[in-house]
Amino acid sequence: MRIVLADLKGRSGFVSKDTVAGGYGSRLRPFSKVTKIYTFLKRRFHDVPSVQMAYLAAIADRAGHEVAYTRGEQVDGDVALVLSSLVDHQQETAWADQARARGLRVGFVGLAASKMPQLFEDHADFLIQGEPEAAVMRLVAGEPLAGKVISEELPDLDGLPFPRWDLLNERRLRFGVPYSGRPAGGGLSVLASRGCPEFCTYCPHRILAGYRTRSVDNLVDELAYLCELYPRPYIIFRDPLFTEFRERTLEIADAIEARGLQLTFECETRLDRLDPAVLDRLHGVGLRAISFGVESVSAETLKKVGRRPIPQAQQRLVVDHCRRLGIVTAAFFVLGFLDDNWDSIGATIDYAVDLSPTVAQFKWLTPYPGTPLWKQIGPKVYQEDWEEFDGFTPTFHHPNLTENEMRYLLGAAYNRFYMRPSYLANYLRIQQAGLRDVVARLDARVAGMHSRREAAEMTRSVTC
Repeated sequence: MRIVLADLKGRSGFVSKDTVAGGYGSRLRPFSKVTKIYTFLKRRFHDVPSVQMAYLAAIADRAGHEVAYTRGEQVDGDVALVLSSLVDHQQETAWADQARARGLRVGFVGLAASKMPQLFEDHADFLIQGEPEAAVMRLVAGEPLAGKVISEELPDLDGLPFPRWDLLNERRLRFGVPYSGRPAGGGLSVLASRGCPEFCTYCPHRILAGYRTRSVDNLVDELAYLCELYPRPYIIFRDPLFTEFRERTLEIADAIEARGLQLTFECETRLDRLDPAVLDRLHGVGLRAISFGVESVSAETLKKVGRRPIPQAQQRLVVDHCRRLGIVTAAFFVLGFLDDNWDSIGATIDYAVDLSPTVAQFKWLTPYPGTPLWKQIGPKVYQEDWEEFDGFTPTFHHPNLTENEMRYLLGAAYNRFYMRPSYLANYLRIQQAGLRDVVARLDARVAGMHSRREAAEMTRSVTC
């Protein structure tokens, strides 16, 4: 049997699927000069192949089937598995319609097909509900899947074959860019765990399956395999909480060192799951970037959405230590929590500037289907186009802000963070006291310029 794996390249703006927003995906359409540059860089650094498709390729190949991979073109085969998303579902279903007209049986996999089957069921022969590996194992064993197919989560992740990037034509030019961490051309995604142990009400990472980890031996065996396949690979650990367990994290570092693996990597985690000793150890075996959620400067706001606040002193400790080691830091911020207003969002933007991670991503609060937040504010949602649930577009009636204010504040966040002299100085790691004094004075002048422009456009500035 010839199995086609379709991970379609998104249309319009920069689209991320796979593990982004739990699998619902995100889409950034430039809405200012700053976000135009930001989108350009996203395309160059963040367009990475799907780890979910790489797992399914390995399962199909292990069962003796031929695997074909596509990012958009129609490919001959017997069965097609399409990676689903919210933000690009119209293209995905149109592709599926064409494939079925050509004689292929088509199934959808992923969070969107699992939680929003009504978007896909008229365009498919089957929908896989849940993590797809168990159902695909049945498919390759000869079971003719049809309709809604329940796929139970696998309790033992070590039993899965390693993702087959070679079957996804994963040969791309990658080159390092000074101070960037991740190389241009992206990297290879690795899942050291599945799910998330936290309880944030707005996050879709925990709604598909429970939290499980792989054994350290199995994980490092995969890293060794990747080092054989690609010289000095750059690994993107896609776990929401890679350093959840301190001792396990140190054990992974010890195993990488003991095996003599030559690689570099990045991970996502919480800042209260890091300390200088752990950072030193991870940096010694290849850590070059971390990403983490700050979300809001207000601890009370975070508590109301089920997110455990992290003391600002701890956040500064980790970010400052990463800066000393040369580790890139990427902080995520969410604007528009229900008790947010103009001033509280201004305070969060101020904190982002003051914390000064290497890069910052600001998104608007999005009520994703299946999350507790959706159940809470579903009646406030006015957006009927599911592709607009992209993380950057207002979708619900906010109690304190108009849609125009919401859009303006998101743009102001990017302007305030990236359009200041200290951003460039921090990126270039300039530390000389005299130069930093000059940069601080220039920052004050630029901040005043922002305030005057904002007051002229919106009758008030963003900062508090």
